Amino acid sequence: MLLKRSLILLFLLGSAVANAQVSLTMPRNLPAAYEKGTRTLSGEPGSKYWQNTANYNMEINFDPETRLLSGKVDIEYFNNSPSPLSQIVFKLYPNIYKKGSIRMMPVKPSDLTDGVHISSFQFNNTTIDSSKLRIDGTNMVVPVSPLAPGSSMRFSIQYTYTLNKTSHIRTGEIEPGADFVAYFFPRIAVYDDIDGWNMTPYTGPQEFYNDFGNFNVAITVPVNFVVWATGDLANCQEVLNEPFCERLRSAEQHDGVINIIDSTDLKHKNITRQHAFNTWKFSAKNVTDFAFAVSDHYMWKSTSVEVDPATKRRTRVDAVFKPEHKDYYEVVDFGRKTVWAMSYVFPRWPFPYSHETIVDGLDQMEYPMMVNDNPLESRVETIELVDHEVFHTMFPFYMGTNETKYGWMDEGWATIGEWIISSIIDSSIIDDYGVMGYERVAGTENDSPISTLSTQISGTNYFVNSYPKPALGYLYVKDMLGDSLFTKALHYYIQQWQGKHPIPYDFFNCMNTGSGRNLNWFWKRWFIDSGVPDLALRVNKTTSVTVTCIGHKPVPVDLTVTYADGTKTTIHRSVAVWEKASSITIPLPAKKEIKQISLGGTYVPDVNRKNNVWNNK
Repeated sequence: MLLKRSLILLFLLGSAVANAQVSLTMPRNLPAAYEKGTRTLSGEPGSKYWQNTANYNMEINFDPETRLLSGKVDIEYFNNSPSPLSQIVFKLYPNIYKKGSIRMMPVKPSDLTDGVHISSFQFNNTTIDSSKLRIDGTNMVVPVSPLAPGSSMRFSIQYTYTLNKTSHIRTGEIEPGADFVAYFFPRIAVYDDIDGWNMTPYTGPQEFYNDFGNFNVAITVPVNFVVWATGDLANCQEVLNEPFCERLRSAEQHDGVINIIDSTDLKHKNITRQHAFNTWKFSAKNVTDFAFAVSDHYMWKSTSVEVDPATKRRTRVDAVFKPEHKDYYEVVDFGRKTVWAMSYVFPRWPFPYSHETIVDGLDQMEYPMMVNDNPLESRVETIELVDHEVFHTMFPFYMGTNETKYGWMDEGWATIGEWIISSIIDSSIIDDYGVMGYERVAGTENDSPISTLSTQISGTNYFVNSYPKPALGYLYVKDMLGDSLFTKALHYYIQQWQGKHPIPYDFFNCMNTGSGRNLNWFWKRWFIDSGVPDLALRVNKTTSVTVTCIGHKPVPVDLTVTYADGTKTTIHRSVAVWEKASSITIPLPAKKEIKQISLGGTYVPDVNRKNNVWNNK
């Protein structure tokens, strides 16, 4: 690599921890950020770190019958970068449904549209002929008078598009009278210290990368339609009749579940103010996105939980759903327990937002303060889905990770969150989502290093690298460090990067610094290198067992010793044993005759299990 020798030497340290023994190789486009001082080798943002931001004021009209959305978006964009910007890049995510757009997910012909129609575009009161806007799929590039560092620019955009009826890619009509509306407005793309403008088009599988901003949104819908959205409802009395506002206020203060809207209320059709149209106003600060749902026939259950004992701050948790979907009657409880567990168990960080709304939809997708979850017949699967999607609140939203490039930096966390929290909600659950899927493909053509960009992989490879593999890596570090030290290191990472845009090396280095341990050997072998998980055992005259790490991937050692009388003993070693060794010898308890010794555990994939069992013949 063409790196400066001094930078190579520094990066060999990999963190502020002394005596590093393993180096982490960097793609050659990344060291420039460290040279410029926007990032540091100890993990913290550099003294010259910057990121851009914007204020969005939106007036949205949505007709559920025709699915036509028309809006006016006023944006104040702040250039905090050191570079003048002669063009501004916008994201038009609804154009994934535009005829001719490149997409990697199927769309029915009936859902293909002419995309986002921009009827008026202004910047700093200068009108641009909308026919001259350079729109390429989901990207729109707008030349502007150079926006100087430290300056701001105002945009005003009027537009329309038709929400998809089927082909539900994270957004669309759920059924007549119910819609989940996401990615519905022109937004300014991320301009950062790594790539400059984010020009990667939205094609479906990969998710999103957005800057933090402030949103004030007014959503106008017909009478009897209720709106739920990112942010806090600012005008309850103007859109809901007083009994429902009172119930909502009560839910925000109490642990018990309150029926904001029940089946009787739906029959009476006297929930909203009886104007032809009602305008719902929401406000959200320092979030990466804004989404909303509407329905004229959904029930609404609500509760709240204290998430920060120091300030007594509470988070309201809502479930809104079709009355016929009986699985959803417990969803509000699952959501509340997830928010509690995130605040007090894992990651043991006060839930950062004022509410979390779980919507009965057609997908399994997260948004700031919102979740779009399809109904499921299995109670266990419903629990796992709820806690997985709600856990995304921390990653990618609170932490601002780039899901488009690094899917594992959010999906891996949601997966380990699901594994841990599901059993807290229901102790009978053993959630091993994705573990066997990884074992089946490990080392095949459908496997690649976790560090492979999400834009470069698809299908099984994308799933394995985004979900179970990184989740196992996080779990193994948690086991190796112990809960207390792991939490300390994770909190250090969160403290440094909340509201910012960390990349993988920021995570690795923060965990090293926060724990006071150099973990580069593990980051390299599990996240960067190729290899497979494969352990083998050999019994030495029933006095000890030798376990060998045949594959390059380090996994924990879980031995089960079964005695002739049917009793069992378990022996555990964390991945730490493989830092400097490829084989270890473990003494066996010398108390009874041994019948069988086996290797393996719920979260320990192994590509060859034939050498994991010894039987005493």
